[in-house]
Amino acid sequence: MDGEMSLLRFESTMIKLFFTILLATLFPAKGHFVVFLNFLTAITISLLFFMHGSRLSRKKLILGSSNWQLHLCILLSTFLLFPILGLLLGWWHPLNIPAEIYTGFIYLCILPATVQSAIAFTSMAGGNVAAAICSASASSFLGIFLSPFLLNLVINIEYGSSNKIEQITKIMLHLLLPFILGHLLRRWTSGWIEKHDYIINEMDKYSILLVVYSAISEAIGNSIWNKLGFQAMLSIITGCMLLLSIVLLINLLVARLLRLDKQDEIVVLFCGSKKSLANGLPMAHLLFPGSIRGMILLPLMIFHQIQLLVCSIIVQIYKNR
Repeated sequence: MDGEMSLLRFESTMIKLFFTILLATLFPAKGHFVVFLNFLTAITISLLFFMHGSRLSRKKLILGSSNWQLHLCILLSTFLLFPILGLLLGWWHPLNIPAEIYTGFIYLCILPATVQSAIAFTSMAGGNVAAAICSASASSFLGIFLSPFLLNLVINIEYGSSNKIEQITKIMLHLLLPFILGHLLRRWTSGWIEKHDYIINEMDKYSILLVVYSAISEAIGNSIWNKLGFQAMLSIITGCMLLLSIVLLINLLVARLLRLDKQDEIVVLFCGSKKSLANGLPMAHLLFPGSIRGMILLPLMIFHQIQLLVCSIIVQIYKNR
C-alpha cells in the first residue's frame, strides 16, 4: 500500500513538473523578480541539502552496508558506466540536437542516483530495502563530491566567467556545508523531520519545481523553443530511452553473472539505473550560467519522467512473478 501511494506521488510530481514548465514558458520571470528568484532558489537549495543530511540515518546505512559486492556494482554503474555512455554519445553525435543538449546528456550521466524513488520502487518490487537505503544514500552523498569532479574531467569547456575554484566554492557553501550540518544536527532535528515527513517531502518537491521554473524562465529569454523543434525533442526522448535501456540491460546481466538473489537483483536494477533530479537541478544552478542552463537540464528532466514510467512497469513484472 505504501509503495502504491509513493507511485501516485511520483505521478503527481510529473504532472506538476509539466505545468511548471508550461507556466515558465507562458510567464517567465523578468526584471527584478529574476534577482529575487535567484536568491530564493539559493536559499531553498541549501535548505534542501540540510534536510537530506538530517535524513541520513547511520543505523540504516550500517544495516545495509554488509554486501560490498552489491554496492560496488551500483556505484560503478552510477559513476562509471553512465559517464562512459554519456561520453560515447557526445563523441558519436548520432542525434540532430544542439551542442548544449549533448552537454546535458553528459551532465545527466555523471549525477548520483535517486534516493526516495529508488527505495520506494525496490520496496514495491520486493527487493532488499535495507541495501537500497544504504546504496542510494551513499550515492547521493558521494555525488556531491564526484559529480562536479567528473563534470570538470569530461567537459573541457568554460561557460561565462565560471571557473573550477568558483564552482567548488559554490558546491561547498550551498550543498556540502548544509548537508554536513544537517547530519551533525540530526540528533536534534531527526525527530521533528520524521514527525513531519509529509511536509518535508512536499518542500523537497516544490524546491525542485522552483529550480525548474527558474531554469526554464532563463531559457525562454534565450529562445530555447526556437532552437528546439519537434524533431529535436523527439531525439532527446529517444536518447534518454536508449540510455536507460542499455543501463538496465547491463545491470541485469551483471546481477545474473554474479548470481545475486532476486532481492539484490532488484536493488541493482533500481539503484543502478536512476538519476537524481533532486540533486541535478540544484547542482546545475550552481555550475552553469542561466543562458544555457535550461537547455542543459532538458535531458535530465525528460530522463526523470521516463525512468519513473519504465521502473513502474518493471515493478509490475516482478510482482507478477
